[in-house]
Amino acid sequence: MVVVTGQGKGSATPDDAMSSSDAEDDFQEPATPTATQAGQALPLLPQQFPEVVPLNVGGMFFTTRLSTLRRYEDTMLAAMFSGRHYIPTDAEGRYFIDRDGTYFGDILNFLRSGDLPPRERVRSVYKEAQYYSIGPLLDNLEDIQPLKGEKVRQAFLGLMPYYKDHLERIIEIAKLRATQRKARFAKLKVCVFKEEMPITPYECPHFNSLRFERSESEAKLFEHHCEVDVSFGPWEAVADVYDLLHCIVTDLSARGIAVDHQCIGVCDKHLVNHYYCKRPIYEFKITWW
Repeated sequence: MVVVTGQGKGSATPDDAMSSSDAEDDFQEPATPTATQAGQALPLLPQQFPEVVPLNVGGMFFTTRLSTLRRYEDTMLAAMFSGRHYIPTDAEGRYFIDRDGTYFGDILNFLRSGDLPPRERVRSVYKEAQYYSIGPLLDNLEDIQPLKGEKVRQAFLGLMPYYKDHLERIIEIAKLRATQRKARFAKLKVCVFKEEMPITPYECPHFNSLRFERSESEAKLFEHHCEVDVSFGPWEAVADVYDLLHCIVTDLSARGIAVDHQCIGVCDKHLVNHYYCKRPIYEFKITWW
């Protein structure tokens, strides 16, 4: 809105006239929404909820008390039903949450009475608890199987910073070979070794002393890369080669990849004197369909 003061209608001259844009910069009033805009906007007042709340979670219907949804104040559900946010309703007046409701019943059961889901649903409920930011439920689920065992497994895998990268390399190599050959499956060689220098001499009774008392220059004589597609290791833990193989197969299977493996020998590369590399070599077979 333009406001002009101090001059009559005919007293302005071209030199001292104020343009409309300048006038707006100096005298613009705050904008007021029109009736149409106000009608389309979301409610500005706190939303009121009934004591018994009907819910539509991704097309699945639930009914619970408002106090149950607000059980833990630092959760997404408590924030959603605090009255500070607008939640749409469906045609039947149920409050709509745009989320798969398959495991929402397990979420409610924990909020109601602290009940935990059966083991076969723990992983799925854990993902929902993460989405709804229900810290107490997350803590409880992490202390039972299979999540408790998964924490231990991840602690072991944390010793190998490139573990996930190696898994991706296995998948990419197998995919490329199967595509190039128009084949149903692909094979690749994988080396899995625990010791930093798994060197075994064919002839030398003093291997252990030589192994641990090598100078830096001598150690370089034993350094090499096995002729394989992917190599895992070394690591320092009680878990052995078979434990890591189990992790590799488990993680590939979790991604829907069918994998078989078998030991096909050892790396027999000659290093120095009577020393040869004896790291185990495994053949992985990835079946795509």
